[in-house]
Amino acid sequence: MAATAGALALAPSALFAAAGQGARPLVFAHRGASALRPEHTLASYARAIADGADYIEPDLVCTRDGVLVARHEANLSETTDVARRPEFASRRTRKAPDGEAHEGWFVDDFKLAELKTLRAIERLPQDRPGSAAYDGMFQVLTFEEIIDFVAAQSATIGRVIGLVPELKSSTYFAGVGLPLEDRFIATLAAHEYTRRAPVEIQSFEIANLKYVREKLGRRANVRLMQLVGVGDVRPRDVVAAGGSLTYAQMCTPAGLRDIAKYADVVAPPTRGVIPLQKDGRLAEPLPIVADAHAAGLRLETWTFRPENRFLAADFRDGRGEHARNEAGSIAEIRRYLATGIDGFFTDDPALGVAALAAAGT
Repeated sequence: MAATAGALALAPSALFAAAGQGARPLVFAHRGASALRPEHTLASYARAIADGADYIEPDLVCTRDGVLVARHEANLSETTDVARRPEFASRRTRKAPDGEAHEGWFVDDFKLAELKTLRAIERLPQDRPGSAAYDGMFQVLTFEEIIDFVAAQSATIGRVIGLVPELKSSTYFAGVGLPLEDRFIATLAAHEYTRRAPVEIQSFEIANLKYVREKLGRRANVRLMQLVGVGDVRPRDVVAAGGSLTYAQMCTPAGLRDIAKYADVVAPPTRGVIPLQKDGRLAEPLPIVADAHAAGLRLETWTFRPENRFLAADFRDGRGEHARNEAGSIAEIRRYLATGIDGFFTDDPALGVAALAAAGT
C-alpha cells in the first residue's frame, strides 16, 4: 500500500492483515531488535522496524509518579547506568517484584524526570558487544513516546506497525499503589494510532488480562495474549490469591479452553512447543499448537536469540557459546514454523523475516 493513512483507513478486520496477520506468521521484535541495539530504545525499535518486524514490544513498568515506561523489569540495574550514578546510590535496595528478591534500583523509586537522566546499556554485553557499543546513547522511553514513534515510522514507511505491549509485574505494582491497567487503557485511548492500529496486549498474569478485556471489550484492532511458562510455576496473581493453577495446567486442552474465554492468543516459550532432549537437541513437538488451535486460540512463541548459547544443539556452530550464529537461528526458527505457530518473538527480526522467506511463507 502506498501510504499509512490508507492502511489505517482499512476496515478494522483488515488491520491485522496489514501488519502481517493472516498472510504469514507474525514477527514480533522482542524489546525491539535487542540482539543489535540496547533493548527498549529508539535505536532498537527503529532497527526492528527497518528489518521488517510486524510488531515491536514495549515491556511496561511504572515510575513513582505514575508514568508507564519501557523496561523489561522493575529492576533498573542491568539495563541502565544507574549503578554508576552516585546521586542515586542511596536508593539501592532489595525487592521482589516477581516473587524472587533481588538487589538493585527499582523503577517505582524514581520519578520520570529522574529516570530520564539515566541512559540505557546492553543487558548481555558478552554476547552482544556490538550492541554494547551504543551504551549511554539512549534514554528510557515512556509508553506514549513509543506510540508516537511507531506512528511516525508507520507514516514514513507506509505500512502498519503493530504494538505488542506487556504489562509487567501487575500484582507488584498494584501492591505499591501504582496499578498499571487503567493507566495503560487510558494511554491507548489517548492516541489515534493505538485506537486503530493492531495491538496485542500480553501478560504472564491472568487477572490483569481479564480486567483489560472487561474494560476494552472485543475490539477489532486488539488481541489479548496470555503468556505462559512451563511446569508447576504459578502466575504471580494466582500465588497472591492463594490459588493452585500452574502454567502446565493452563497448557492442557482444558486450560487452553479456559484461556480462550478471555484471550485470543496463548504464548508459551519455544521449549514449550518443541522441548529439548538431554543432549540439548530438539525433541518431537508437543501437541500444544494443535490444542491451541482447537480451542480457538492463536499460538505465538517466545523467544528466538541468534547466539550459540541460546540455540538448540542441532543448530550451533563451533565458534563458541557467545558467537552470533545467523544461519543457526534461521534454521531453528524454520523448525518451529513447521509446527504451525502463528507468530514468534525474536531478538533479531531480520533473521525472523529471513526464516519466513526460506520457509516459503
